[in-house]
Amino acid sequence: MKNPIAYLLIFLGTCSMPEGLTAQQRWQIDIDGGIRWNVDGRIPHYDHIEMSGQYLSAVLRYGVNADGSFSLERSLVWPMLRTIPNNTHASLMRRFGIDFVSQLQVNGRSLNRETVKSMRLNGLLTVESELGAGDEPTDRGPALVALTRTYFPAMDQPVFYERYTLKNITDRVIEVTVPVQHTIYHTDPEKGVSGSYTLLAQLHIPSGGVHYLKPGEVCMFDASIQAHSDDQQAIVPNVDAAQQVRAAFVAEMWSKLVFHSPDETLNTAFAFAKIRAAESIFNTKGGYMHGPGGESYYAAIWANDQAEYINPFFPFLHYDIGNASALNAFRHFARFMNPEYKPIPSSIIAEGDDVWGGAGDRGDAAMIAYGAARYALARADREEAEQLWPLIEWCLEFSKRKINADGVVASDSDELEGRFPAGDANLCTSSLYYDALISAAYLAEELRLPRRVATNYRRQAKRIRTAIEQHFGATVEGFDTYRYYAGNDVLRSWISIPLTVGIYDRAPETIDALLSPRLWTTDGLLTQAGTETFWDRSTLYALRGIFAAGEIEKAMTYLNHYSTTRLLGDHVPYPIEAWPEGSQRHLSAESALYCRIFTEGIFGIRPTGFHRFSMTPQLPDDWDHMQLQNVGAFGVRPFDIHIERSGSQLTANLLRGGTPFRSYTFRPGETIQVEP
Repeated sequence: MKNPIAYLLIFLGTCSMPEGLTAQQRWQIDIDGGIRWNVDGRIPHYDHIEMSGQYLSAVLRYGVNADGSFSLERSLVWPMLRTIPNNTHASLMRRFGIDFVSQLQVNGRSLNRETVKSMRLNGLLTVESELGAGDEPTDRGPALVALTRTYFPAMDQPVFYERYTLKNITDRVIEVTVPVQHTIYHTDPEKGVSGSYTLLAQLHIPSGGVHYLKPGEVCMFDASIQAHSDDQQAIVPNVDAAQQVRAAFVAEMWSKLVFHSPDETLNTAFAFAKIRAAESIFNTKGGYMHGPGGESYYAAIWANDQAEYINPFFPFLHYDIGNASALNAFRHFARFMNPEYKPIPSSIIAEGDDVWGGAGDRGDAAMIAYGAARYALARADREEAEQLWPLIEWCLEFSKRKINADGVVASDSDELEGRFPAGDANLCTSSLYYDALISAAYLAEELRLPRRVATNYRRQAKRIRTAIEQHFGATVEGFDTYRYYAGNDVLRSWISIPLTVGIYDRAPETIDALLSPRLWTTDGLLTQAGTETFWDRSTLYALRGIFAAGEIEKAMTYLNHYSTTRLLGDHVPYPIEAWPEGSQRHLSAESALYCRIFTEGIFGIRPTGFHRFSMTPQLPDDWDHMQLQNVGAFGVRPFDIHIERSGSQLTANLLRGGTPFRSYTFRPGETIQVEP
């Protein structure tokens, strides 16, 4: 460190750390593994959450008004009902502010007074309230009914479901009247790829519209909103069946790849992230396509979100639909290999019918090679790997041909697509290319290719690593770290990328720079020092890299703050895309990046073959154990990894069905080779 200003920045950051990293909590962890907000005086408060199934995504803008009543607007997206022009954003989208409860009558009067008591999130949104009727909304007489609302998307239908349960909380019989509602909307046929679309919002009354409830008795009614094209039939709603399927999906996510530690917030945040990462997969005519979401990105794939961020994660989760979507994404990208080595599109959109490449070459080939090689190794399916090898090989050759006179990989932009400068060659692309070469060498050996293939890739990796240091290594704002591109003299969040691919040459001051007040804020990393823009993806990469570099205690402090904020703060329960762009949307792949902090950062797992991996566990000082349970990667039956402290050493036990079958003892920070 050559600049005393850097020392001051670190000192200020350290001094302010306890106050600056005190996360504000609104929610608390519930007994069922979900989270709950017991509504207190901190109202009004509003938030939004995205939930998805294979044919529908829903963004719920919900909250509690100043008078204690519930507020909800549903933004529903049908990705396979395409609109004109059929571009990236051409999913049928409609917002519904229908208040079904306001249409009820109790003893002949509308329920015009409400007090929300609590809300719960566990893959569904549940709201508990008490309601009454008065001559004026300000008439605060006794409540008549307790109401439980439950909202969720169908997993296998283009339907959004709602369930309402009313309980008589008076000491006398009450009459509850539920109206018949069957509202149909038709869209403009000139604006739909398949002509006009029909939207249907309706109430379902199982046993008639009038109920007489004795004290303590309950009645239930349901609502649904669906959409279909003219050549499709409306679905007969079945809320019970749909809720069971949704609950089964959540249960599956919470039973596979379970992270367990003494920190319940981290355990729960990891569990929630798996839901969002895995639910946003759409059954398109082009096959299963994982989509970011955010009311913008559906029935499409990207080289960064899918190939780079989430696809390497799916084998660990052993979620069949997730693995199918990953393989399908790589097959789509492979369609665009060409002998002239023209760039592969950044995104394949409209269910596979079109492409987007508006930012030019973003380093997409490096992203795809990185993700495909890691996925193939962790998936450990020889047939799939043989299918993917030509794509990996092509992308590596494309990147090699883009190496400039300085020995690094040139590209037109990066994954931020021109939002911030990236020069003619950026640190991200070359780092991903380096990692892809390492993985490709391992994969070539597994596929029993000629020895020279793996040897050649390792030689190329060595050269690009040297070039990364020589070209990007620099003193920036007093820190001996990396410049993001030639001419860059302001700290950037993506200086964390080398740490995530095993390059630790400049780790100490890179970490100091990342955690300095120039980059770190209460919302995570700024994209560029001196701005107000943050993207969670760079924060998630940085936390993974800081753990991987062995700075466990620093990383844990910031991970705890981040996780508490995202899980239990004012905008919950998932990692987000960015701010101010997108208003902190719950894009799906960011949740996979959160999980990879644990699998690759804290546990330090790197696939090195179909049935083996290296592991460098980073057990925090105040933990005596941590576990990854029901790991599905590496082509073997699911297994558990238990890390325990044993005096000055660590022990890693591998278990299957609760029975240990392998044990390793090693020093903290040591890398071990594991064969599950």
